[in-house]
Amino acid sequence: MKKTKYVAYLATYTQGHDKGMIIYDVDIEKGRLEEKSRVVITNPSYFTISHNKKFVYSITDMGVEAFKILPDGGLEMINKASINGMRGCHISTDYRDKYLFVAGYHDGKITVLELEENGGAGKITCEVFHKGMGSIAERSFRPHIRCVKMTRDNKYLCATDLGMDQTKVYSFDHVTGKLKLYDIIRSDLGSAPKYIKFSGCGRFAYINHELKNIVDVYEYSNVNNNGEFKRIQTISTLNDYHATDSASCAMKLSRDGKYLFVSSAGDNSVAVFSVDTETGLLTKKFILPISGNYPKDILIFPDAKHIASLNHESDTITFFTVDMEKKIIVMNGRELKIPKGNCGAMVEVEA
Repeated sequence: MKKTKYVAYLATYTQGHDKGMIIYDVDIEKGRLEEKSRVVITNPSYFTISHNKKFVYSITDMGVEAFKILPDGGLEMINKASINGMRGCHISTDYRDKYLFVAGYHDGKITVLELEENGGAGKITCEVFHKGMGSIAERSFRPHIRCVKMTRDNKYLCATDLGMDQTKVYSFDHVTGKLKLYDIIRSDLGSAPKYIKFSGCGRFAYINHELKNIVDVYEYSNVNNNGEFKRIQTISTLNDYHATDSASCAMKLSRDGKYLFVSSAGDNSVAVFSVDTETGLLTKKFILPISGNYPKDILIFPDAKHIASLNHESDTITFFTVDMEKKIIVMNGRELKIPKGNCGAMVEVEA
């Protein structure tokens, strides 16, 4: 029987070098990564893997870059495309892999690009600027779009706006590639919504908030093309004895959808919640330190028995074995050095 093989991609800022994407072989049983190659790409602050697992799309200084995933997990560049604005901070595709969405933190803009048949990034079909004034003048005095994700039914694009304390919901025309404002999910003032994730069934949405260190859980329904988000829970991502000036960072669901992981800078911890797949509600399992500074992203191994923390400020990856029954994580071997890690993801490959 053929053994399942995975590779991991880790994106790093390029300071004094140009190979910003590192590719690792994944040892699932041991919960470790072994470097296999590096790819030339400038300052990939975020990337995404297409839903068909064939392509990687990355933010770069000049816009976006598209790569084909080779059978062994290597990357082959397809093309580059401009987003006609300031550098993006988040990128995703629709569930048919026909369009690419880019979030602009600095200019508060959503850019939509067509995807070509060969997987390349094509022309811009829509540009939308958020407008208004945020609730905290010293920090959030204008729109800062942080994340753009489609609902699982591929009907609406959700754009979290960290500066405006809201998530704008856009209806999306799959023929023209145009967005139209449909609704607004309003978060608590000064909470700073960061990422939005949808459950595998698509019925529940999770939004973590950078400043208030909370996750809001929403029930999503779409009856007769009437999409609706109803908040059903708010839960903290920190212990009562947390460090001051903490900020929620990454948020990831395990592949089976049974666990939600949220990392926090300042506190330098990871919170793990069990997910009730029937109700969408979260129950805290534990919140523990990750032995690094500024855990900007989390890698969850396919079996959810191991995790790796990308510690941006300490330039390390730290590895842990997860024991859900005992509610602990145990450091798993030595840390790896990685310069200014931004985000990571794993994908199954042929060989």
